[in-house]
Amino acid sequence: MKIIITQQEAVDKGIWTEIMGMFAVNKEDEVWQNEEFILTEEQARQVGLLR
Repeated sequence: MKIIITQQEAVDKGIWTEIMGMFAVNKEDEVWQNEEFILTEEQARQVGLLR
């Protein structure tokens, strides 16, 4: 299973910092609000999107 989350959704859920770490995104990187990140099931569990 793959989970797709946008940057804005991650910010809204308070998990953007974790997503940044998973995808090696730095604060200096330009990221659009609608940019999508594809998480594995395990990654989604790590950030609390799945139980």
